[in-house]
Amino acid sequence: MNTPTTAAIPITYELMTMCMIRDHDQVLLINRPDSKGFPGFIAPGGKVEYPESLTEATIREVYEETGLTVSELVFKGIDEFMVPQTGLRYMVFNYLATRFEGELLTDPPEGELHWVSLDKIEEVPMQPWFRRRFPFFFELGTFEISIVWDEERQETISEKIKQLG
Repeated sequence: MNTPTTAAIPITYELMTMCMIRDHDQVLLINRPDSKGFPGFIAPGGKVEYPESLTEATIREVYEETGLTVSELVFKGIDEFMVPQTGLRYMVFNYLATRFEGELLTDPPEGELHWVSLDKIEEVPMQPWFRRRFPFFFELGTFEISIVWDEERQETISEKIKQLG
């Protein structure tokens, strides 16, 4: 495989957050339409704006997408997606929240909001990358997922998944 060296291509970083909101045996998910990209059910989250901290970004994104204010966030892990051809390192910092207040938005910007029972989660459509990450939110410790992607071939070069602590 011919991939450029990192010395030839500047590395760019994109920092994102995702927050799984759990209320007893249910989680709050957004059903994203095709027009928003990544269609299907997904947890709230988005870009970390400079100079926000990761948790500040998580709280802001959840509020903007759901109307809820989360607290007592628990860091669950990181999911990285790297593209050697472009130098992109896309990092998602994942959190779990079981405390929140507020009212759900009636017209959310990213898609319809749904409380989904954990015993029905297999029935809802999700992107494969989100379905792979989903169970890690509820396991002890943290996780690390690292994907290296071949942009030219549109395929995974390597994938590492680690359960930590």
